[in-house]
Amino acid sequence: MTSDNLALRAAAALAKQLGEANGWSPSLVRCALDGPTAVLEHRPPGKPVKFTEVRTRIPRHASSFRVAEILAALELLEDDSASSIRSWIDDRTGELPAGFAGDVRAWRLVLLDGDSRAKPRSRTCLYVYFGCVRPLLENWATTRGHLREITVADVTTGLSPLRGWQRRNAIAARRSLFRLAKKRGLIFANPTVRLKAEDIPRSLLPMSDAEVLAVQRIAVTPAQRLIVALAAVHAARATANRRLTLDDLDLPNRRITIAGHGQRLGELPHQTLLAWLDQRRATWPKAPNRHVLINAKTALGTGPVSPEYLKRHLLHHGVYLERIRGDRVLYEALTAGADPLRLALVFSLSHTTASRYAAIAQKLLDGQIEQTAGNE
Repeated sequence: MTSDNLALRAAAALAKQLGEANGWSPSLVRCALDGPTAVLEHRPPGKPVKFTEVRTRIPRHASSFRVAEILAALELLEDDSASSIRSWIDDRTGELPAGFAGDVRAWRLVLLDGDSRAKPRSRTCLYVYFGCVRPLLENWATTRGHLREITVADVTTGLSPLRGWQRRNAIAARRSLFRLAKKRGLIFANPTVRLKAEDIPRSLLPMSDAEVLAVQRIAVTPAQRLIVALAAVHAARATANRRLTLDDLDLPNRRITIAGHGQRLGELPHQTLLAWLDQRRATWPKAPNRHVLINAKTALGTGPVSPEYLKRHLLHHGVYLERIRGDRVLYEALTAGADPLRLALVFSLSHTTASRYAAIAQKLLDGQIEQTAGNE
């Protein structure tokens, strides 16, 4: 797209990325772009689009859900009603097997609105909880037709390969779902009643091969891959990613300064930076903003992208940046020695945090945590 409208060019680039990531046909990509074109073409730069406007102004053949998803990723969507999250709930629930869809929808609405005994949960909680239970529901649907048919063995089997915070979140999500089902008489017995979520440090175990592959499948856009690469190689925090500027990069000499800490730029971050900067220049060729990560909302300004930017790109898809970052620190401790002073210097960690990683690494090296995990 050659339009001078920066927001529209960004929407076109994102629609293409989503299409490539999800296997959309060229016609579906064009349909996905027709919606943003209708609401952004003559809009002042940076002015957000209300969700109710999306539903009333886009062409009939365009999906309001996909248009809202694109605008939200660009931080150009203003949620002027509760209908957007409800539409997301309806769309995602409708993709579930019929025997589970109604009960899961009721559960998610309680998470959203609360009830007489429960407070409403955040949208992030809805995204994370649903991401935890959806694969399990789809697997159960091959042999089960309703939540009431799920046994304790079914639940524990699904949890067996999980460790650390991934296991904690999965247990919390399952307990929440079945607790509501039991309260409403949808099941006879709650198969999660004896599940216990131990207080496990986030980086207790290295990332499994399955976790790594899941991140690779999800992180497909240049922005996503750059954020993940900086966390995986340089243990960059979310705030450091947001505040990284072009002045922090010395690409010819392969150097980068993250949170005031200069270091050699790894090969993976170097390649992902080049890919993202190419897209950045193509989408916002005259952007005055010096931050590396920008979007349609910040391109013409000077501030960093918001924390919600990273959530939309990763957390809402089930990718935990702190999990990736912690895995990098733990890998360093396992391969270069469980020395807290070294970890503190390499990753700018506090003494307490560095000591915690060193202790975890030493337990892994001694086989203590592996033995405990194997006895779960």
